[in-house]
Amino acid sequence: MEKYLHIICHDVPWPADYGGVVDLFFKIKALHEEGVKIKLHCFDYGRGKADELNKYCEAVYYYERARGWKGVSLSVPYIVKSRANPLLLENLLKDEHPVLMEGIHCTAFLKPLHERNRKVFLRLHNVEFLYYSQLFQSEKNLFKKLYFLNESMFLRQYEKKLPENLPVIAVSNNDAVFYKEELDKSLTTYLPVFIPYTQLNCPEGIGRYCLYHGNLSVAENEKAAMWLLNKVFSLAKVRFIIAGKEPSKRLTRKVQRNKNAIMISNPSNDELNDLIAKAQIHVLPSFNKTGIKLKLINALYNGRHCVVNHDAVEGSGLEDACHIGTTSQAIASIITQLYHHPFGEEEIGLRKKLLGQIFNNTENARQLIQLIW
Repeated sequence: MEKYLHIICHDVPWPADYGGVVDLFFKIKALHEEGVKIKLHCFDYGRGKADELNKYCEAVYYYERARGWKGVSLSVPYIVKSRANPLLLENLLKDEHPVLMEGIHCTAFLKPLHERNRKVFLRLHNVEFLYYSQLFQSEKNLFKKLYFLNESMFLRQYEKKLPENLPVIAVSNNDAVFYKEELDKSLTTYLPVFIPYTQLNCPEGIGRYCLYHGNLSVAENEKAAMWLLNKVFSLAKVRFIIAGKEPSKRLTRKVQRNKNAIMISNPSNDELNDLIAKAQIHVLPSFNKTGIKLKLINALYNGRHCVVNHDAVEGSGLEDACHIGTTSQAIASIITQLYHHPFGEEEIGLRKKLLGQIFNNTENARQLIQLIW
């Protein structure tokens, strides 16, 4: 019997060039390879239609997102209300196939589907109200700060009110535990993210610098970069590169004042891959406890030593593959110890075993199929 599945994505999942769509695209690809017939629904607000998706989906539907005031509600989070396009519900009701909603963003029509006893599953990208609360704390722009605070409060109430019998599939153990224990969603399970890497490509030997990379237009990532400059690399006097999209003038000026630091703005994929391969240490702290850090997974598959704080890895299963510092002084000390320490077969063997157990797209696709059918 053929298996058909509706997947609703908050964005167009191709190209898979940022953290929010990597899991989506490689999940679609893995499910297709397991014979699932996918009807993909995605919101296009700037990325455009992607012919690549037609290779893996029976049908691809694109919807306009209600931007600005059109997406505002006094009771529903903006990320949800702005995606409540009636054409989406119309298309979902044309058959009785199961529905996988990718993120809280895509749950606008959860209630009408639930009332029809439709099989609906929520893929949890973060505990969203916690994520938005942490964005509020990191943001400097007053308007954005107020938006994140308001959205966090709406999301807290919204996530609490999700149906108790809704099957939820989290990307981290921490998020699964939180949904079970704090939000009483007993049908929550953990399923690792789907990734683009099939084998390790970690260079042995000694690299040339420390590297922090990420989308620098995201307040949380700018906060991490500033913290490293102020608290860590003021103590560890080694070469430090910060690379990523759209760094602010504030961060750029801060880097320019540090004689050991270099900023590389908007690197291409090839440039970023080269930076990752040549780094001696990947320094990737996080101030966000929810979700999974795809830039860390990238570094573990393609780079040498990884140094993090607890928030970056707690509940991820990646703890044993990283050097963890609890304070800025501890991280600076670890960097100093590792800066001239060769990366070799022992570390690669540990990663191969650990990452192979967690991130197997084929096995994880089969597990998802068992959950749905």
